[in-house]
This record gives sequence, structure tokens and C-alpha cells, in this order.
Amino acid sequence: MQTLTRKIILCFTGLFLCFFLVIHLLGNLQLFLPPEEAHLQFNAYSHFLSGNPLIKLVSYGLYASIIAHVVYALIITVQNKKSGGNYQKDQRGRSSKWYSRNMGVLGTIILVFLIIHFKNFWYEYKFGSLPLDANGNRDLYQLVVEIYQIWWYVIIYVVAMIALGYHLLHGFFSAIRTLGVFHPKFVKGIRYFGIFYSLAISLGFAIIPIYIYFTKS
Repeated sequence: MQTLTRKIILCFTGLFLCFFLVIHLLGNLQLFLPPEEAHLQFNAYSHFLSGNPLIKLVSYGLYASIIAHVVYALIITVQNKKSGGNYQKDQRGRSSKWYSRNMGVLGTIILVFLIIHFKNFWYEYKFGSLPLDANGNRDLYQLVVEIYQIWWYVIIYVVAMIALGYHLLHGFFSAIRTLGVFHPKFVKGIRYFGIFYSLAISLGFAIIPIYIYFTKS
């Protein structure tokens, strides 16, 4: 029962994070606007998110979901290793995808990236001394442009997004099965949606630093 509860919590926190990724990506797409418009609009968007009480409340849920997702993923991974044994590992090797068998590695890559990402952007925006733009908002846009001019950071970002894509692909199907809504009648549609979502999110985020690196230098 405890294992099932942990899996359900992992599923719901994962699905909440999937929803957040869509909203976050839509906001970041403003970086593709013409430079002057992107500069002011992205900063205004960031200011709105940081100052809106409802958004702040949702952000606390986001932080809690990230922590819970990581903790329960670690617990389930450790439990599987303790109870699985070599035989189960061999069986999975023949019947599952490589990314399903390496979710721990993919998750670790994403976690390390999140720590770096939060430090470079969230921490600097909240506690750093960013200059103000023409509208008096903290100039997060300029910080984004400066960081995405660092070639090795762009590579780290893209690698993390590849890991995220595979993580989402496995996590989506796993959550659907755990929650009992993976009906055979809708298998093909669910599979296509999961693949589309994973590709759209990972490619959408990955192309942003690449675009800025080559167009803002």
C-alpha cells in the first residue's frame, strides 16, 4: 500500500510539473519576439509572476512538487533495486526501453541542471542586484541573453533538455498506467500525445538558448 501511495504521489507531482512546463515554455517563447519588444515584455512578464500573490502561492506548490517528486522517485528507485534483483533487471532489459531502465541517470542530469538553472536565474532575480529596464522592471532579459552567450552552458542546457524529453516520455506512460487510465481503446492516441508532448517541451526549451547564442552574439 505504501509503495502504491508513493507511486500515486509521484504521478500527481509529475503531472503538475508537466502542466507547469507548458506554462513556463509559453512564457519563454516571448524571447523570440523582436529584441526591443522581447526585452520589455519578458521583463514585465517576470515582474508579474514575482509580484502576483496567486502566482506566489502556485510557486510554493511548484517547489513542494519538485522536492516531493525527487524524494519519492529516489525512494521508489531504491526499493526497486532492493527487491528486483538481477533476474528482474535482465527481464526489464529485454522488454523495456533504455531510457526506462535509466530513469535514475536522466533524473540526476535534470536535478543537477535545475540546481544550476535556479542559481543562475531564480536566485539572481530574487536576491541579486539586477539593473532595471526602461519600464523599471528587473532586467532578467539581459541576464538571460548574457548567460546564453556561454557556449558550455548552452550545451549543458541542451543535454538536460534531451534528458528531460526521455524522462517525460517514460513518466507520462508510467503515470497513465499507475492511475489506471491506460485503456487499450485509447492506447495509440495516448502514445502519440505522449510523444508529441515530450518532443514539443524538450525541443521548445532547447531551441531557446541556441537561438539566443547565435542571434545575440
